[in-house]
Amino acid sequence: MATHCRPVDIHLHQKSGVLEIKFEDGSGCRMSCEYLRVFSPSAEVRGHGVGEGFLQIGKEDVAIVSIEPVGNYAVKIVYDDGHDSGIYSWDYLYELCAEQERNWNRYLERLAEAGYERKTDRFN
Repeated sequence: MATHCRPVDIHLHQKSGVLEIKFEDGSGCRMSCEYLRVFSPSAEVRGHGVGEGFLQIGKEDVAIVSIEPVGNYAVKIVYDDGHDSGIYSWDYLYELCAEQERNWNRYLERLAEAGYERKTDRFN
């Protein structure tokens, strides 16, 4: 889903643990730190091949420490659990926004299949 739609505003709400993003096409969304962390584009999370991702467990209270620009095409998000290897391209952030409900529901299903019960439900 290549969009080449750049963000015009990225704002981290530390207290609520939500990243708000607005794109140049007028679309936007609010994503929890947990959502961004469990869908990190890093190899640690996504694996090295198609469909090889690793389920992230226990990330309910993860927080973003910093958001660093990467050229003119992405940001690097650093989390308080030490994860800092994901480079979120503009296209990937746009995709995460557009597919948020489907992605989140599938994540909850995968947690349930793994027998994990979330401690908090700050996102939904």
